[in-house]
Amino acid sequence: MDSTSGAAKLVIITGMSGAGKTIAVQSFEDLGFFCVDNLPPILIPKFAELIEQSQGKIGKVALVIDLRGREFFTSLNESLRTLKDHPSITYEILFLDATDASLVQRYKETRRRHPLANGGLPLDGIHSERKLLEELKGFATQIIDTTSLKPVQLKEQISSRFTNLQSNCISINVISFGFKYGVPIDADLIFDVRFLPNPHYVDTLRPKTGQDQEVYDYVMKWQETQEFLTKLLDMLQFLMPQYQKEGKSQVVIGIGCTGGKHRSVAIAEYLGKMMGSSETESVRVSHRDAERDRN
Repeated sequence: MDSTSGAAKLVIITGMSGAGKTIAVQSFEDLGFFCVDNLPPILIPKFAELIEQSQGKIGKVALVIDLRGREFFTSLNESLRTLKDHPSITYEILFLDATDASLVQRYKETRRRHPLANGGLPLDGIHSERKLLEELKGFATQIIDTTSLKPVQLKEQISSRFTNLQSNCISINVISFGFKYGVPIDADLIFDVRFLPNPHYVDTLRPKTGQDQEVYDYVMKWQETQEFLTKLLDMLQFLMPQYQKEGKSQVVIGIGCTGGKHRSVAIAEYLGKMMGSSETESVRVSHRDAERDRN
């Protein structure tokens, strides 16, 4: 991807069927993108030519690529290689994903048939599609897990990530979670903080979360916490410029503890305060499970 500041922006939206591509394209339309749904990958180079010929009139384009066969994947690979011949265009690949259980439930609710099920169960089609898209997911510059997202929340995430597309700025998303509820599938880095002393066993702290000062102070007061944070920050400060150099515009850092309520929340809050201070970084902190089963 090119780093020219005045370059046109091209976002390729793909991912699992039922993971939210329709909501995503509506979100990009709201952001002022010229959007095309279900575009054959072989036509991507033609769109690149149109963008260049528009002389700046078409500066933001989002294309939904729905891969239903190996030949489409081959065409997409070839088309992406041709984009390197267009230095005035930078591109992102947004991959939308969700757990198998969530996708099955969505197909049941809408009574739609999975395009790859071939008359069988939706789960059969989901497994086939996931295997087909596995390599493409590895190429994605951004991944959003829509499992627990309502449509409005997905729109908010897309708006947050793509409102100000800047090739020289990396967006850091720090998310706390509970291992007992599953690991975020869109995380680039996962850190397990279950080794830290647990506020859950302190009666006065149990009902609170790591956003409350008493819990935050409890998590931070231990020597092992301070040693861990020193090493973690040192590593992240090394990694972020390397990821940026490699072309990533967004990194998701998952911080997990048992229930996602105390330790992981406090550590995520700390990272939010310490990171994103430079002009080439922005940071956003969210807590996936902090309010679950809150007493």
